[in-house]
Amino acid sequence: MSERDGASSAPDANEPLGDLFANLPEPTQQHPTADYSAPVPGSRRAAREAAQRGEVDPERTPSAAPDAVDPVGTTVPPTEPAIAAAESHAHPAASDVPDDPARIEPVAVGAPAAAAAASASSTPPDAPIGGGLDALFVAPDDDRARAQKPKKRGRGCLIALLIILVIVGGIAAAGAWAMNTYGEQINDIMGWGEPKDYEDGQASGEAFVTIKDGDTGRPVSTALYEAGVTKTEDVFYDYLIEENIAVTFYPGVYRLQEKMTAAAALEALGNEDNKLENTVSVGEGATIESSLPAMAETLGLPIADFEAAVADPSAYGVDAPSLEGWLFPAVYTFDPEVAATQVIQRMVDRTRESLTSAGVPDADAERILTIASIIQREGRTADFAKVSRVIQNRLDIDMKLQMDSTAQYGYGSLHEGVVSSSAEALEDDNDWNTYVRTGLPITPIASPNDAAIDAAMHPEDGPWLYFVTIDLSTGETQFSETYEEHQAGIEKWRDWCRANPDAGC
Repeated sequence: MSERDGASSAPDANEPLGDLFANLPEPTQQHPTADYSAPVPGSRRAAREAAQRGEVDPERTPSAAPDAVDPVGTTVPPTEPAIAAAESHAHPAASDVPDDPARIEPVAVGAPAAAAAASASSTPPDAPIGGGLDALFVAPDDDRARAQKPKKRGRGCLIALLIILVIVGGIAAAGAWAMNTYGEQINDIMGWGEPKDYEDGQASGEAFVTIKDGDTGRPVSTALYEAGVTKTEDVFYDYLIEENIAVTFYPGVYRLQEKMTAAAALEALGNEDNKLENTVSVGEGATIESSLPAMAETLGLPIADFEAAVADPSAYGVDAPSLEGWLFPAVYTFDPEVAATQVIQRMVDRTRESLTSAGVPDADAERILTIASIIQREGRTADFAKVSRVIQNRLDIDMKLQMDSTAQYGYGSLHEGVVSSSAEALEDDNDWNTYVRTGLPITPIASPNDAAIDAAMHPEDGPWLYFVTIDLSTGETQFSETYEEHQAGIEKWRDWCRANPDAGC
């Protein structure tokens, strides 16, 4: 213990009090007040109170010190000088206390280390501790930029949104594929599709349906649809199956109405008043081979009579190898005593009426009928003029027509009920196969109607060289100028056929 310490610890009771008071420092006026306001962020008081609460550890590294608060409300990590200053003010060690209080460097809250270093050399001694009020409420440009920088969680939200959109898009794409591929089946199961049957009260007009000997529900259902009686090809047959109806159909021509329900059509076919006696019909796109048996059966004449009647085209003033294409498709009624030759003459005369109406010269009749017969077999009525243009464009450049209907006719498979041709039919070398020979077939291949004859005479303007029916249920057809476009159309047709394996592709 030093002498001074010993003297001060045991004062002499007899020493005058005046000497004691003489050694005291000059008193100052002080007004102690309790300050209950929140300390200014970054001040010594804030650091001291944080230390008392245990929030500031004087031994922790500067990088782990609590963040300061930017005036805009964003937490900003303090710089190393600021942390050091706060720690030294909160817990000053005896060895760290500066000899001169004026040497304490003021540090702005949240200021970068470079700014703190600059302030150490440029701040005047009488500058307020902590950089003044401006430093408390105005963040430096760098800090403000950091405060306004988007938080990383926004990027996470964006990624999550993108993932959701991808999932939803995948579901939508899968749904679109399913509807495109199996739309008809899905609509049937869910009841979303257009009704297959007409509604009661829609029937109007007149339609003629020919029933052949031995016809059952399915061919009769097809005949009703082709005559415009029923809405879809299978609705009549489906009705018979669903209602478990057993019925016998009798051959003949029946007068019905267009747009009838399946039930109404069945009732009409059972009504004897609707059966026309001595009436025969030739279907659009039919051939002599397919038409003669029904004529003979309906009129009660031997089939041999009709075969003999068509053997000599010159007997009817026709300069052609055969009468194919000259038996106009229509419904005809004859007297009970009619002969086979009279029946054929009536049909040839009706064909001449159509040729005259379309403005076809007599010398050009066979050629126009040949083109019209291909149009009739290849296209739907709305596309007849375009099909005619494709034929004409190919003829103009000596390009093979390559029509399946001609190959099928020459091979004898025209009425097999399929659209595509067999390899044998396409390769068979005969006078009708336009896959093998250039130009038109030697004769027409079927009986064309008025619309087909007119289209053959008046093709629509266009550059098309190809066409393909891409939807057999609607007859939708794609016309193309280039082979590449045509190949894309063929792929669409194949897709439709894969989705409809029983549709006659």
